[in-house]
Amino acid sequence: MRKAGRLGREIGVVGLGCWQLGGDWGRVDDRDALAVLHAAVDSGVTFLDTADVYGDGRSETLVGKFLEERGAGAGLTVATKMGRRVEQVPENYNRENFRAWNDRSRANLGVDTLDLVQLHCPPTPVYSRDEVFDALDEMVAEQRIAAYGVSVETVEEALTAIARPGVASVQIILNAFRQKPLERVLPAAGEAGVAIIARVPLASGLLSGRYTASTTFGADDHRTYNRNGEAFDVGETFSGVPFDVGLAAVERLGPLVPDGATTAQFALRWILDQPQVTVVIPGARNAEQANANAAAAALAPLDAATHDAVTAVYDDLVREHVHARW
Repeated sequence: MRKAGRLGREIGVVGLGCWQLGGDWGRVDDRDALAVLHAAVDSGVTFLDTADVYGDGRSETLVGKFLEERGAGAGLTVATKMGRRVEQVPENYNRENFRAWNDRSRANLGVDTLDLVQLHCPPTPVYSRDEVFDALDEMVAEQRIAAYGVSVETVEEALTAIARPGVASVQIILNAFRQKPLERVLPAAGEAGVAIIARVPLASGLLSGRYTASTTFGADDHRTYNRNGEAFDVGETFSGVPFDVGLAAVERLGPLVPDGATTAQFALRWILDQPQVTVVIPGARNAEQANANAAAAALAPLDAATHDAVTAVYDDLVREHVHARW
């Protein structure tokens, strides 16, 4: 369990990302989606991360059904996001839209107050607009939301958000293939008491070690249709790392995986070894994956030599593709 000052609540270090329950990773039926949610929480997960755009509300609705099944007093924190269902221009991030989006998410999730609402990778100018954060502060005062944060693409966006006193969390891509946030974002967040939510922790599955050069993905899977950033920021797919480069890097990481651990668990442990990380949010398509991800929290911290070796793989193979871009 970890706690960030501005978030004001303690949450389990391994959460569950719920993008795949809505779509863009191939079809997951309702029964399997609910089984994943129950398995994750049964394994100790207390933080669920969804968004209004995942399946255009399907993910939120499934999480809402799960909350109803689970009952009150489950000790869960549910984070959602808003903003990606409209044209991505700064003007659309306004008070009127926020309230409409908030009403829809509260209805989907079946709650009066949302635990955490994040602006969902908005256009960069949004982070510098006072009226945006005034509107969010108003929603906190009205108990529409308990706290708000941002989901960002770049380090600079994260730093701009952390400087805002009402921002409780920053969600950013952080994994062994995306190490730039270690330099400035994590220290700044730790000093400010801002929660860090590490997303895309397995680089869209690359860091699971299960893929080969012959692996293919369905046409409705973003790992096919967004391979080059055709639909949204390419950094959300394989963390922006070319697939062949990622495979070569995973091969180099293989000998570093501790006995009894999976490559995915090793990748999650690497993130959890960063003390400013509040929660990491891997996805899961079935109960077995959810259980295995949660078990990463019980692994012993990696030693300094292993961390140095991970950095060497990043420097040798990955850095040139991602470090300057985000």
